[in-house]
Amino acid sequence: QVQLAESGGGLVQAGDSLILSCVGSGDSFSPRFMGWFRRAPGKEREFVSAIRWSDGSPYYTDSVKGRFTISRDKAKKAVYLQMSSLKPEDTAVYYCAGGPRMILSSIRDANQYSTWGQGTQVTVSS
Repeated sequence: QVQLAESGGGLVQAGDSLILSCVGSGDSFSPRFMGWFRRAPGKEREFVSAIRWSDGSPYYTDSVKGRFTISRDKAKKAVYLQMSSLKPEDTAVYYCAGGPRMILSSIRDANQYSTWGQGTQVTVSS
């Protein structure tokens, strides 16, 4: 059984940087895509970024382009989200997710991901 565990959240000030990590476990860990989603207080979960596991191609939602960088380490079964120039509106619980059978057009759809981490809180103060 595949499991995902996020870490790296915390309380930072606007303009600061933070790196989130997500490590997968399980012999059957073989995602096609890994994604990061977030849920802010009172809002719906939203897509943040995804990466194609095979070649590391990154994808971002517009609001984080130029500020966030997604990467992965296949040997460690890990995906990272480097966040810089953080804004108060980035405050949310961040979740990583993986899907073994996905296509590029579905990476922004949370329902297409089969495995989720427990989430890590990111709070950005102004």
